[in-house]
Amino acid sequence: MAIDYYNNIIYGPLKSRRLGKSLGINMVPHKTCSLDCVYCEAGSTTNLTIQRDSYIDINTIKNELELNISKANDIDYITICGTGEPTLHVDIGELIRHIKKKYFQYKLCLITNSTMFTYSNIWKDIVLCDLIMPSLDAVSYDVFQKIDRPHPQIDLSKIIEALTSFRSIYSNLMWLEIFFIEGINDTPAELALLKEVCLKISPDLVQLNSLDRKGIFDWVKKMPANRMLEIKHYFFPLPTIIV
Repeated sequence: MAIDYYNNIIYGPLKSRRLGKSLGINMVPHKTCSLDCVYCEAGSTTNLTIQRDSYIDINTIKNELELNISKANDIDYITICGTGEPTLHVDIGELIRHIKKKYFQYKLCLITNSTMFTYSNIWKDIVLCDLIMPSLDAVSYDVFQKIDRPHPQIDLSKIIEALTSFRSIYSNLMWLEIFFIEGINDTPAELALLKEVCLKISPDLVQLNSLDRKGIFDWVKKMPANRMLEIKHYFFPLPTIIV
């Protein structure tokens, strides 16, 4: 098993490639998610849903955070992410406001698969985050289905529209992440669509990612380094890094 915090509400601090020293928060039970991505290091989604709910008692999350943050030294970020989609939790706004008020000395990051951005009432819940890292692995329907295996009621075009609209009212940092699988979403046609959408959303940074830990399927391989460099150059003039 690649990671050992599936059942923990609070985990870390962990050394992150992107965020330095990060204390993580799981807001939903393991693999409660709106997607079932073929590359997920946490395994297959067991509860594929778009239903927002109080999956874990919000006061329990607050108490666990208080217990663990007192032991954490010199953390760079408190990160809401975990082994499912955190924006499925109906009380995420309450938690974010609590963190920004009580632990204002720390930066707050939300890592999300973007699917719930279509519910504009979520925007007010997450706008206080210092950094939001949404993902977008495809623009075309077939590629989205093959890589991200979404809940059947999810509309990719509406996600893209919502990300663009949210960006117009969100002034803090947004780093958009794209996970690449060779031969699927790195074709000339899909790359052209991805670049066009990234230019439209206008994130502060585009993060290009490939397999780091074992995913669900053996056919999902790490993208060759030279191919990732080619893709990075393709996204010019967007600010782009390989992570």
